[in-house]
This record gives sequence, C-alpha cells and structure tokens, in this order.
Amino acid sequence: MHQSAYKYLSSYVAPLVVWFSLSASGLWTYFALVFVFGLIPALEFFFTGSEKNMTEVEESLALQNRLYDYIIWSLVPIQILLLFYFLERISDPSVWLSEKVGMVTAFGISCGVLGINAAHELGHRVTKHEQWMSKILLSTTLYMHFFIEHNFGHHKNVSTDDDPASSKYGENIYAFFIRTIRDSWLSAWQIEAKRLAQAQQGFWSWHNEMLVYQVIQASIVAAIGWFYGLQVLIFFLMSATMGFLLLETVNYIEHYGLRRQKISEKHYEPVQPNHSWNSNHALGRLLLLELTRHSDHHYKATRKYQILRHFDESPQMPAGYPAMMLLALVPPLWFRVMHKQIAQLHQIETQH
Repeated sequence: MHQSAYKYLSSYVAPLVVWFSLSASGLWTYFALVFVFGLIPALEFFFTGSEKNMTEVEESLALQNRLYDYIIWSLVPIQILLLFYFLERISDPSVWLSEKVGMVTAFGISCGVLGINAAHELGHRVTKHEQWMSKILLSTTLYMHFFIEHNFGHHKNVSTDDDPASSKYGENIYAFFIRTIRDSWLSAWQIEAKRLAQAQQGFWSWHNEMLVYQVIQASIVAAIGWFYGLQVLIFFLMSATMGFLLLETVNYIEHYGLRRQKISEKHYEPVQPNHSWNSNHALGRLLLLELTRHSDHHYKATRKYQILRHFDESPQMPAGYPAMMLLALVPPLWFRVMHKQIAQLHQIETQH
C-alpha cells in the first residue's frame, strides 16, 4: 500500500475534535473552534509545507490505492453520526446555554469540513454512489444546491463577474456573503431549468433536482423540529448556517481579485493555475483534503484530491486557509495584505 495514503488518516482529526467538543462541558465545548481557528493557524506559521509533486508513477499508484477512497467515503457516516450526537447533546436540558453555543460552533465546523468540503470532493466524482454521498453530506448543512451550482456554474464561470462564488477586487466578505448566497441559489435553479429544457423534462416534476433538494431539506428541518423541538431546531439551523458560511469564506479567499481575460463577447480565456489562490501549508492541506491546492483543482477538476499538484505560476497565499479565513473577517487587514499580493502579481505579469 502506498505510504502517502496514511497521512490522510489525519483527516479524522477534525471529526475527533468535534466529537470531543460535543461530549465535553464548560469551556471545552469550544475546543473545536479554538483548534481549527487558533492552534492550526499558529502551527502553520512553522509548518509551511512542500511544493513537491508526485511523479507520474506515484500518481498512478495513488489512483490505484483504494485507501484514499475509503477515507473520504468513511466521512459520510461519521458526519451523520455527529449530526445525531449533536441533536442528542443539544437537547439535553442539563446542558448550559453557553455550552450549547460551543456545541453549535463544533457541529458548524463539522458541517463545513465534512458536510461541504468532503462533499465537494465526492461531488466531482463520476460514479453515482459517490455523487449521492456528496448530496447526503450537503443535506446535513442544508446546502444541496451547491452540488449543481459548483459543478456546472462555478467551474465554468470561475474568476469572472458571471460567477457569484468569485469575489471581486475591493469587495468585503460581508457584501460577498449576501451576493454569493443569493446568486448561487438562483444560479442553481437556472442551471437546472436549462438542463430540464434540453432533456425535454418538466420543471414541476421529480426530474427537477432542485425541487427534490428543497423537499429533502424541508423534511430534515421538519423532522428535527418534530422530534427535538423548536430550540434544538434553531441550534441546528445555526450550525448549518455556520457550515455554509465557512464554505463561502473559503470561496471568498480562493479567487479574490483574480480575473480571466475576456477574449470575445461571450467567451473568456481558459481556466489556468493563475486564476486561483494556492496554499501548500501542510496542516490545512491535510485537514481539508488538499482543497488548498486549489489552482490544480480548477485547472483539472477531475483530478482526485491525492494527486493535486503545485504550480509555480499559481499565486500563493501568505498563510494557510484557516489563518486567511480569519484575516478575511477583518476587511481593512485583508485588503492591506491581499492588495499588496495582487500588486506583486501584476508586476510579475508585466515583466513577463
């Protein structure tokens, strides 16, 4: 078995710290939040990672090694179990409100890291069972439309003004949240309506995946409200919201200020590695299953996480994903750091 596969067993750290926070009491319920957005960003300043890529032979071996698949598949039942454990813990009347808030942040992180990030990887797979795994994960954070918009909208329109998930130069993250959440949902409806029209299938039918997604998500909300009550439902909705806000924060930092050139009235230049911000910081790479090597993911979206590559021409973030996500929450600091990075990119492009 290829040795490199074992390092991705560290992806279980995230659900473990979430489980610890859910089972803890007092301030320890906030441990997942501190771990992901405190400890990891601090450590990444010392463990900056490697620019090394696999050889063709190593890539071939990695694609044949099923452990990579088993790891990501296993995150689906883990997320489901964490959801039920969260609901049980949050419904316990002996748990203090402050502790429940900590548990909300813990499961919110689980929604972002497992419910969306793992779903993102599985959603790019070609097998039906893996695509269903993706949709199951997305349902736990009430963001199933991501499957349609990301695969058929974002990857087509990335780093253009046509893409609601690509942040604009000078756009702060809070304005971006409003625009991307609203427009991504509307875009998914438009994409699905176009697909149905081409297939000559009715919009008001079970062929419409967006309609099916709304029914599934409404059923989840109704079931939680019925079995656990209004208070638990509110806490669940808070965690789900945190999960998709984490996703949109990642979207914000991944393409900020980068734009593809328009080569005709309706067409842009092909997607290249320089249209996404990249990060080789080791801990973030493992925690997020190589999502941080985002340049290669957009250059070749079909490449599985274990063989994503570094490109010298891709713009590099000055810190890992968790630290950059925190920085984005303070727009003046974000602009100060990133506008300097973008200016340096433009200077390099001018010299070439």
